[in-house]
Amino acid sequence: MLTRRFLTVKEVAELVQVSEATVRHWIKQRDLRAIALGREWRVIPHDLEAFLGTHETRSAAGFPGAAADGTTAMPGSQGEAAPDLPADASEPQDARRNH
Repeated sequence: MLTRRFLTVKEVAELVQVSEATVRHWIKQRDLRAIALGREWRVIPHDLEAFLGTHETRSAAGFPGAAADGTTAMPGSQGEAAPDLPADASEPQDARRNH
């Protein structure tokens, strides 16, 4: 029995916040693995994760809040405190120039 959930091109585009044309380009260039079902493409979530992993600038373990399993928690989520900013970072840029 088939247990995998397939994503449409539209769903992939929405998830990674790009256009559907961009997703189709990735598929055409064979950067993103996809399965042709009729005239439509479907992407297995694991393949999307693998694609994104090959295009990251550094591993998730290098980010603050990264868990051992590679997942990350956004600062301020799930009770985690947001990191402190330098004193002048919260001031508008124009205000910092006048100091």
